Amino acid sequence: MLIEAELTGRIRQVAFEVHRYFGSGFLERVYENSLSHRLRSARIEVVQQHPLDIFDEDGTVVGHYSTDLLIPGKLVIEVKGVRALIPEHEAQLIHLLQCTRLPMGLLINFGGPRLQFRRYVWTPGSTSQTRPEPGTLASATHPP
Repeated sequence: MLIEAELTGRIRQVAFEVHRYFGSGFLERVYENSLSHRLRSARIEVVQQHPLDIFDEDGTVVGHYSTDLLIPGKLVIEVKGVRALIPEHEAQLIHLLQCTRLPMGLLINFGGPRLQFRRYVWTPGSTSQTRPEPGTLASATHPP
């Protein structure tokens, strides 16, 4: 069973609606603002540009990061507006989960002809520390 499946399903649907309306070609901030607005309209609590502590391996705070969107206590959302996701985007989210110890992250790209939606779960104590949830590495496609 997927963690927070209902919540991420609702977020995914809202992201599709944003992509359907705006298409590709806007700056990330436009997609972030629209996604935030529409999530609030769907009664999902969301915070934009929320500062997060970055922890070292021993738990020491070593820095701060402002995430695009945060669903408090649940997950972080990184918004992209690029032609296609590249490994560095995925690495950014994975490292963010590791260093903030947030339980889940979504990587959503609005910049291509099709919406890309990926979700990751931080698993404390595992060798890799993060793992994509089953079936989520393949990019989600915009419905016809």
